[in-house]
Amino acid sequence: MKKESLSPRELGMMLLSLLSVIIVLVIAFNDETKESIRLLILIDFAICMVFISNFFWGLVKSDYKGHYLRNHWIDLVASLPMIEQLRYARIFQVLRVIRLVRMSRSLLKPFLQHKRETTVTSLLVGLVTVLTLSSVLILLFEDGVAGANITTAEDAIWWALVTISTVGYGDFYPITMEGRVIGAVVIVCGVSFFGIVAGYLASVFVSPEEEEKLHQQNQQLQQRSDELERQLKRLHQQNEQILARLETLTPAPAPAPVPVPTVPAEPDHSPDSPAKS
Repeated sequence: MKKESLSPRELGMMLLSLLSVIIVLVIAFNDETKESIRLLILIDFAICMVFISNFFWGLVKSDYKGHYLRNHWIDLVASLPMIEQLRYARIFQVLRVIRLVRMSRSLLKPFLQHKRETTVTSLLVGLVTVLTLSSVLILLFEDGVAGANITTAEDAIWWALVTISTVGYGDFYPITMEGRVIGAVVIVCGVSFFGIVAGYLASVFVSPEEEEKLHQQNQQLQQRSDELERQLKRLHQQNEQILARLETLTPAPAPAPVPVPTVPAEPDHSPDSPAKS
């Protein structure tokens, strides 16, 4: 079974979980009839949709769906927007990602290995964070001011979306100094986000060509490697044949002569033999 590993998407969902837990705590300790609290409820609903989409996306991409369901079912339960008590279960997602961070030897390694996923996750987290903060702050500063036209949660969300997209319809606009500063920051963030989107789309169209070139180069290298391996095999066979011929041509060495032991002659003790003088 494949070991669960850290990914940019998991880190992004952890950051969104932290943001959603803060939103839920603010909602729990304030009056839900206020426009700012209504705005937070709408934002939390949108974050829940992101969590649910992430859950089913991970389920579809997982090779071991049973293992994925056993480990991530709490994420689905905590993402249900209508049950407020279950939203606190998102802390388990935060704890699981923290455990993966501690198990990972390098935090930057997954970001470098999955550049596309890192880009999309960073864009999503940044977009949700900027929309959340800008819409909440603009409503806090503009609500109740004489002549203000951003007075409801829907107005604040619409203004944040229009401003970050740099469209600028002009139907809603801040009139306070604080609101204009927030608007300027949102415009700069929007330009940066769309620059990232443009770069990502360019990489999507360029990367297949680079991957195809790399694939062709790998095929050529593999063909050369196979050809070299065949040549080495032929050389090895030729060497074996040459050694076999040399063995047949070289005469076997003659065996060394076996020395014959000499037996000393026995002395003659017969009476006819001459006596020694």
